[in-house]
Amino acid sequence: MSKRLSLQLGHNVTEDACCETHRKTAQLFCDDDQITLCSKCHQFQEHKRHMVYGIQEAAEKYRKLFQEILNTLKVKLEVAKSILADGQERMMMIQEEEQNFKEMIESEYRLRFWLLTEENELNFLRLNGCRFDMNLREASRNQLIRFDTELEEKSQEMLQRLDCAVRENVNKLKENEVRVSEQLCHLQRITMELEKKCREPALALLQNARHNLERSESLLLQCLEPAPTTDLSSCQIKGMSRMLAVLQRNITLDPETAHPYLLLSKNLNSVRFANTQQNVPGNPNRSDFSATVLGVESFTSGKHYWEIKVEKATKWQLGIYNSADRKSNQMEASGNKLLLMRSMMGTDYTFWVFPPLKKVCVRKQMHKVGVFLDYEYGLISFYNVTDRSVIYNFSNLTFQGAVRPIFSLCIPNGDLNSDSLAICPPHFPS
Repeated sequence: MSKRLSLQLGHNVTEDACCETHRKTAQLFCDDDQITLCSKCHQFQEHKRHMVYGIQEAAEKYRKLFQEILNTLKVKLEVAKSILADGQERMMMIQEEEQNFKEMIESEYRLRFWLLTEENELNFLRLNGCRFDMNLREASRNQLIRFDTELEEKSQEMLQRLDCAVRENVNKLKENEVRVSEQLCHLQRITMELEKKCREPALALLQNARHNLERSESLLLQCLEPAPTTDLSSCQIKGMSRMLAVLQRNITLDPETAHPYLLLSKNLNSVRFANTQQNVPGNPNRSDFSATVLGVESFTSGKHYWEIKVEKATKWQLGIYNSADRKSNQMEASGNKLLLMRSMMGTDYTFWVFPPLKKVCVRKQMHKVGVFLDYEYGLISFYNVTDRSVIYNFSNLTFQGAVRPIFSLCIPNGDLNSDSLAICPPHFPS
């Protein structure tokens, strides 16, 4: 009987269903067997304990269920589209990150060789008492060659690790793109079929109702999520050259450049918010566009390094300010700045470099930041002193005029703020 009714529904779903056994109009629907029944069929023992509804009631029940699933399907459709778009964006970001990390690895190991060369030269002069000794000079040269070989091997090892991580990430993203694209096609097809089903009359809607429902629910149960990728920050370079301590400078803050909301310590090595605007004399060198202060020291040559305690500040900016005009130290909003920044997005802290604005990964808590400047080679490096790792470096720069350290705190929005930054005094190695 079920087959006969199904065929009948398929031929003419707009007409009333008719029970061929009893020649009566089918006005009921057995939810367990998914068939229409007449009043006499309903009396059969096989339907006694089944859920039986009027056809219109059953159709409305399934129409409501279909509509609920449709709403969920549409949400999942948007999720699938978002994952695909996010995957394509991540693919571009990974390729950009790979290039950034390659440049960082190459420039950092190049820097380490330069610093090792200088350290080696200092050791040679100290041991030799400034006397020329061919044997010592040859030993020193051989040691540098070994250093160079070791650094090159480490650099290649790091680049290979980076290449493997990038290829693994790209493969994961591509595989996930294929999988999500297939799910998206299924979601679109089922959505269109259910929308059509919801517009159909009662008998047509009830045909294969449970099958349509279960198929849709099965699709909803399929997992939709972004591809898990390896964090490229695992390729960050660990360790810091001992020569950085030799190059560490005693930086002091310049009161004449301090924003009116900043309060400097008496020894000019720390800065905090005053929470009220200070009555300070007008000065063309003073920053009036951000809570910024410059260092007194300015550099026009050489290698220099300084460290800043950042553990008592939530949002900050650190780096260098380069005035193109050697005769003017006037602070301008459009001045040439290279910055490492910490900001807040929601409840999470994020780290950025500028320019251009790029997000960088800092995996461990950071209490101190190190800044290294090589004026002649056009290099700025930022270090996480806490875990002794490289955060980011800018290379192939061209400086014009004096370069000065810059320190900035984020101006609060009316709330009291106890943020502060402190410059670390030099700690020369023994």
